[in-house]
Amino acid sequence: MRIDKYLKVARILKRRPVAKELAEAGRLLVKDRPVRASYEVKTGDEITIVFGHRHLKVRVLDIKEHVKKEDTAALYEIIEDQKVKEDESYE
Repeated sequence: MRIDKYLKVARILKRRPVAKELAEAGRLLVKDRPVRASYEVKTGDEITIVFGHRHLKVRVLDIKEHVKKEDTAALYEIIEDQKVKEDESYE
């Protein structure tokens, strides 16, 4: 499954176009390397999403096409969720 779709299905991001914009800006990383929105997610991947002054790092536990809202927590685990200071933000 494409990473932009995975982030939407897992409800980490609300919309696929947001994931695409993050990927184009180099703010969507897998194993600390920038990826395109078309990157195929695999179980075990560690995805880092950089939103302004917040870094969210999750590990992919499962990949499913359709998931109920209450079952999305089983798709990933949060490894790190940190706020960074303005001078430490991602460029």
